[in-house]
Amino acid sequence: MGKLYLVPTPIGNLEDMTFRAIKVLKEVDYILAEDTRNSGKLLKHFEIGTPMQSHHMHNEHKTVENLVRRMQAGETLALISDAGTPAISDPGFLLTRACVENNIEVECLPGATAFVPALVNSGLPNDKFVFEGFLPDKKGRQTRFLALAEENRTMIFYVSPHKLNKTLAEFAQYFGSDRPLSVSRELSKMHEETVRGNAEEVLKHFEAKPAKGEIVVVVGGKSVK
Repeated sequence: MGKLYLVPTPIGNLEDMTFRAIKVLKEVDYILAEDTRNSGKLLKHFEIGTPMQSHHMHNEHKTVENLVRRMQAGETLALISDAGTPAISDPGFLLTRACVENNIEVECLPGATAFVPALVNSGLPNDKFVFEGFLPDKKGRQTRFLALAEENRTMIFYVSPHKLNKTLAEFAQYFGSDRPLSVSRELSKMHEETVRGNAEEVLKHFEAKPAKGEIVVVVGGKSVK
């Protein structure tokens, strides 16, 4: 019986790649990559010559069964996403679930995940929190906001830069303009920035200076003042 490794990759700074992650990626039979072009640069940098194949949200439903058969036949596979930990708002859940259902060993290495540093440096309570990932685009969006308006734990969201101002305005609308929040962008990269304040203040900041790059928004719960 083979095995599946879930291997986190850097969210920006290549120095965040762990020795163990490099070792595993060199030793497995195949690497499953969300984008082989993106991952090819990473593997080249660390001199990893393991063969790659594509595994992303558009083909994972079709490929899972075959991948399970390959592991049952003895292959070891490593799954990586473009950045961060697989299955966190990225492909990985379906394959992991199929492995568990078929008694194939799964091992997830510790490593980079964007929401953890964003939460910790937000200055908001982090003893209890809820990870929301990306909000629905249209259907169910208002319903989700209405439900989250009553959430008293710190909330974490992934937001595309072109949707940031709209989302901040919705936070002010549904949670109140004085709700504390923190916006972290380009974590671990050269232009890393964290902007803290209430919903109205942070919205004004990004209306004057439009955001670019990967963004994590951390919002205080209802009880936080």
